[in-house]
Amino acid sequence: MESFDGKILFLDRSDINTDEIIPAKYLTEISKQALGPHLLEDLALEGFDPARDLKGKGVILTRANFGCGSSREHAAWALEVNNIDVVIAESFSRIFRQNMYNCGMLAAELPAKTINELFKTFAGRDVQVETDLERSVFVFTAKDIRKEVPFSLGGFDRALIEAGGWLNYADERY
Repeated sequence: MESFDGKILFLDRSDINTDEIIPAKYLTEISKQALGPHLLEDLALEGFDPARDLKGKGVILTRANFGCGSSREHAAWALEVNNIDVVIAESFSRIFRQNMYNCGMLAAELPAKTINELFKTFAGRDVQVETDLERSVFVFTAKDIRKEVPFSLGGFDRALIEAGGWLNYADERY
């Protein structure tokens, strides 16, 4: 099971689609690792430079409808090979969200009000997130600020995370 801790990448935009997460021209790659260098390279977000901004990040904080667009599993894989195992958003595309859990990753939905507060409090700072899966709580820490934020996690999604994804879950049970 992943640690689900890391520094935050703030993506202050709704409707980030799977083509922006991993451009379609890379879908012919035969390994997950080959997707890695192309994560978010087509993301249209003022001031964002993936070559600069992705380094050392393990968590994405974003707005609504993350992962919309096509149902490709490659989008979750591109995050996974870049060691981004947690995406926190107001909402997700249903298929993208399930692809995250199928890979043993965490796609956590928080209310818009909470997401707004997190952006207001922490954007522009060096922020570390620790995930307490047992208590279903994120702990956000910046230099002088600490904030605990609860999240919900369904039983099956929790089982997929604890197993390390769908394949491990199925191997353990079938």
